[in-house]
Amino acid sequence: MAVPKKRTSRSKKLIRKNIWKKKGYLAAVKAFSLAKSISTECSKQKVFLCNKQTNKQIIKSWNNRN
Repeated sequence: MAVPKKRTSRSKKLIRKNIWKKKGYLAAVKAFSLAKSISTECSKQKVFLCNKQTNKQIIKSWNNRN
């Protein structure tokens, strides 16, 4: 017969919750930073070229997805 586990303490629960929130926050910061660099039309990322026309096409394709 299955036995229920002990209850997780409040401090452990909050620690895990904060780690989960921090991961989301860091992902949002990274995405915002990438969007900001694309919008300046001279990105240092290897994926994007420093070309106004290609950056505008990328932005249009992202807008069309949403």
